[in-house]
Amino acid sequence: MSIKGKVAIVTGAARGLGKAYALRLAEEGASVIVTDILDTMDTKNEIAAKGGEAMALHVDVSIEEETQAMARKTIEQYGRIDILVNNAGIFADINKKPFAEIPLQEWEKLLRINLTGTFLCCKSVYPQMKKQGKGKIINVTSSTHFFGVPFLAHYVTSKGAVIALTRTLAREAGADGISVNAIAPGFTISDAIEGNETFPEQSHQRAVDSRCFKRNELPEDLVGTIVFLASDDSDFITGQTIVVDGGDAFN
Repeated sequence: MSIKGKVAIVTGAARGLGKAYALRLAEEGASVIVTDILDTMDTKNEIAAKGGEAMALHVDVSIEEETQAMARKTIEQYGRIDILVNNAGIFADINKKPFAEIPLQEWEKLLRINLTGTFLCCKSVYPQMKKQGKGKIINVTSSTHFFGVPFLAHYVTSKGAVIALTRTLAREAGADGISVNAIAPGFTISDAIEGNETFPEQSHQRAVDSRCFKRNELPEDLVGTIVFLASDDSDFITGQTIVVDGGDAFN
């Protein structure tokens, strides 16, 4: 599953799953553009310390001008875009509440980042991937879409919509040699979740109890699937959502 020499953009790469994806793609030989609204220099420096190639960019995925600039700067630096991992999103900072108590502004903000941001990033890289005749788009969704989670209506809705977008874009972009797939993690323990009051230890244990594999899901459980979807080994796979959640009983 070689991706050596390829150029990958990872959004939301300052911490958590995005950082893990970026580090693994770099380890496998890709040049990685790490983007976030947070400071991504730690991710970039960690990649460089291991001998990898990376560029750090500040990108708000909900602003079209910034996503277009992300694609342009990547092409200027590396001449191509082979892989896009749409990881940026709001999750760890959500305050759970009944759907009837979610303010419209909060609903719209979350969908603007989680869904519109994914759309804008796909739109930004598409012309270059089309020109190349090949590209890999990997949208990060969530297994919550398949069974629903109370008090997270806006989050679950946004992730379900990302799956619908994935399937639609796969239909549109297939003739251009571009594959569009999604990965659906389960509840994953990352640095963004540890110590988070919104997701206390009890919720960690409930997730473990519902799985076939009775342990916490970690970022390391997801990176192999990301590399596979980014590699030539997955060239005839598109429009699919791969659930990586340890066999949750609800799926």
